[in-house]
Amino acid sequence: MAKYEKWLKGNFDELLDRLHRDITNGSISVSYEDGSTVTINNARMAVRVYERYSMTGNNRVSMNVTILGVGDDLFVSAITSGGSQAVFFKINTLGEEAFLQLFIDSIESFQAKRY
Repeated sequence: MAKYEKWLKGNFDELLDRLHRDITNGSISVSYEDGSTVTINNARMAVRVYERYSMTGNNRVSMNVTILGVGDDLFVSAITSGGSQAVFFKINTLGEEAFLQLFIDSIESFQAKRY
């Protein structure tokens, strides 16, 4: 499992659209599995699940992306899982880390456009 979390400022919909575009365009094998978006008062939350084939592990890796927004305050979290063929412990997390890097690059690009 690999995880990345960050607080940032920006527009919820713009960030959600950018992350989806960057993740799905980041690898030919990425698929959008499902998602949910909810608004409660002035808080918004989106959860998205993506999957991709990892050549290094010869298997599929998933990534759960969560965005919480209140006004222009945003919190993002991405957690990857899968990618190992071992029975009792993980021996290969390269696929997870590479998948997570698509998310990190997208977040950094989103932040850079604001400054």
